[in-house]
Amino acid sequence: MGFDEMEYLLDHYKNPRNYGSLLIPDISHEEGNPSCGDVIRIDLKIVDNKVEEVRFSGKGCAISQAAASILTDMIIDKDVDDIKKINKEDMLSALGVTLSPVRYKCGLLALKVLKSGVYGITDWPGEKE
Repeated sequence: MGFDEMEYLLDHYKNPRNYGSLLIPDISHEEGNPSCGDVIRIDLKIVDNKVEEVRFSGKGCAISQAAASILTDMIIDKDVDDIKKINKEDMLSALGVTLSPVRYKCGLLALKVLKSGVYGITDWPGEKE
């Protein structure tokens, strides 16, 4: 992990973009990672099938919170159908750093929350506590 990549990640952690909540979101979903305590909520305002506004809130490690900030920047003004196509490789690439397998869940939590919200999924197979 180079200095520039780490600075990019830390900047999103220290100065999160789109942080907060929407008063009346069209889509809202929250999930956590029970193994580490990270929690992310994403609120979306959808107009003409595009993301007009997005906010995230939560708590957790620098990677999970920075990933949420980066992801919300990625999806502003995007069509919901395009958002559904974002995959884990896209998310990991957007982070700009290589994560160890132990940190994958941190880096991908925001994407899981987003996808759960846009698809209306409340339970992922095999993840019951």
